[in-house]
Amino acid sequence: MAIPSLQDGIDKAGSPIELLWKPGAEPWTPEVVAREYTGWRQEQRAWHEGVALLNLSHHMYDLWIEGPDATRLLADHGANNFEKFAVGQAKQYVPVTRQGHIVTDGILAREAENAYLLSGIPAAQHWVRHHAEKGGYDVAFETDASSAFRPGGGDPKLFRYQIQGPLALELIEKVFGGPIPETKFFHATPVTLDGRVFKALRHGMAGQAGYEFIGPWEHAAHVHEAFLAAGEPLGLIQVGALAYATPSVESGWIPSPVPGIYSDPDLAEYRRWLPLFGIEGKRPLNGSYFSQDIEDYYVSPYELGYGKMIHFGHDFQGRDALLQAKEDESLRKKVTLVFDPDDVRRVVGDGEVPGFVLSYARHRVETSAGLVGVTMQTASIDPVGTLLSQTLIDAAHAAPGTEVSVVWGEHPGAGTDPEADLGFPRVRATVQPSPYDRHARTEYRRNA
Repeated sequence: MAIPSLQDGIDKAGSPIELLWKPGAEPWTPEVVAREYTGWRQEQRAWHEGVALLNLSHHMYDLWIEGPDATRLLADHGANNFEKFAVGQAKQYVPVTRQGHIVTDGILAREAENAYLLSGIPAAQHWVRHHAEKGGYDVAFETDASSAFRPGGGDPKLFRYQIQGPLALELIEKVFGGPIPETKFFHATPVTLDGRVFKALRHGMAGQAGYEFIGPWEHAAHVHEAFLAAGEPLGLIQVGALAYATPSVESGWIPSPVPGIYSDPDLAEYRRWLPLFGIEGKRPLNGSYFSQDIEDYYVSPYELGYGKMIHFGHDFQGRDALLQAKEDESLRKKVTLVFDPDDVRRVVGDGEVPGFVLSYARHRVETSAGLVGVTMQTASIDPVGTLLSQTLIDAAHAAPGTEVSVVWGEHPGAGTDPEADLGFPRVRATVQPSPYDRHARTEYRRNA
């Protein structure tokens, strides 16, 4: 029996929206990791006030790309600057369609002259593999799916442990017996612990000082125990799946935007190549914002704040569209919405202090002018004392301090007018910069 493709799923459902729209969908949290270790509130505070250990080992999908055409393949289908891409450096890979819509980003690390590792959710990896096969590039691939989807089960090929927070560097010095070599943002340096060699990537998902340590799985338990033992006197907190999914709301990264692949007739072959039971066919859409047109959910890399990563010094798919988008004043701006705490208690907590909230729903953002934006990810941030939401909003309403309302509810989908007043409650919110975290906004990339 043939494995159904994404196009098969769209055809059976009737449209991309009818395939993807799932009111009340449960939000994604990383697999295998415990939901909470000491409680999500304490875990969030750890990267603000102390030191936290985040385990990224199980939910990342890895694609190794190696061969004479590896750089050309990635450059032909990504908007990044490959003229300035050192071995040991990592970049947020930005693949776009010919219309200039993002496919979904990933972390691309250059491991050798003709070897790269692309990590993250597998949409960007699928895009690269398909174009490699279609274009006849001289490259080879090795894959390692996330632990929930690894064929036959088993362990990951790599461990990834992130040490984060104001005490991160102190902990790292304790583990390694001194400071590790000074490293630029998103660059890696080799490190050795008790004869075990792996790498330290200067990185910080929570917008604070920290490193991501990456190495062979055979060393995972030893490295993990070393951090736990050295971190105990510093109050090291392990971060569970609930809190893990929230730092991006503060650091300004919008995870998993809708890939711009569902409607272009020229991508029909790609949709037939993609499996239905993959990220492109199963990542749900929901929220109070509803449109029958999937293209209303597509985003430009400029809207995501990736403009500085785009390099026009080479030819790549989508280049002409991005040149036009660069001057497009109608594009939305990325902002952080800070929800009114009283409204959060009233609407989300039924008058009480609300529990943990995590949502990737697309909620309507309104002013007296009507619809002005849409939320992309919303989460409880205990140190702030309310909900924050990464949001795309019309430029006219993007100034910090602008007051808006978020429509909190779940549109039922097809068969109901997208503009129907369904009686959903409104939550007042105030526009603030993105990233919301001051460190992430002012210092995070200073030494990139």
